[in-house]
Amino acid sequence: MLEVRDLRKRFGHLTVLDGVSLRVEKGDVTAVIGPSGGGKTTLLRCVNFLEKADGGTLIFDGNSYDLRTVSKRDMAAVRMKTGFVFQNFNLFSNKTAIQNVTEGLIIARRMPKDQANAVAMRALDRVGLRDRADHYPSQLSGGQQQRVAIARAVATNPEIIYFDEPTSALDPELIGEVLAVMRDLAASGMTMLVVTHEMRFAREVSSRVIFMENGGIVEQGESRAFFAAPKEARTQAFLRTISAEN
Repeated sequence: MLEVRDLRKRFGHLTVLDGVSLRVEKGDVTAVIGPSGGGKTTLLRCVNFLEKADGGTLIFDGNSYDLRTVSKRDMAAVRMKTGFVFQNFNLFSNKTAIQNVTEGLIIARRMPKDQANAVAMRALDRVGLRDRADHYPSQLSGGQQQRVAIARAVATNPEIIYFDEPTSALDPELIGEVLAVMRDLAASGMTMLVVTHEMRFAREVSSRVIFMENGGIVEQGESRAFFAAPKEARTQAFLRTISAEN
């Protein structure tokens, strides 16, 4: 469904992504883990055209795109089939929860307002926030705001949702409610590519794990085997460190 080949990205003299290649099949929940500064977020931003890659190929839904020269028209076509959940929610502070969900449906997809409202309410219900539809972000907890952001992504009926560390901006007691929604999405068959520091989610929910460091993929594989018997010494050391911290 989604394949990335030889993705490269530099910021000045700093190489952030150095020939990254990966594949996500339909229905996969792929967790991308690794130390901070390893290129995980930049990977997501490049495949959704929020950053312009310096090289590489994206194969999505049967079509191939040169990531360095992809046209705005092709970017828009791919984005119509994807959702993106940001670390810091990215909600409009002057719009209610339901308005945050309907904005893209009405403006970008030209959906009639009544239909958009119905779709948005179903999405909010799916994340447990139907009763908060008329609340503004300032009236919601961080976990509720992130669930609105997930509802916004789900409402577009995407083929894949990208999550960029969706719990890292939350207080510890609010993380569980967001992960519960993500678990439900995974159980429903939603294809997801998730940058995360939540090892329990990666271990228990994801079907595949990618370990990144220094702009490259150190190791990737089926989740159970990855955590039970990592092959690379660097992966083993990282998992030992994470285990000790928890």
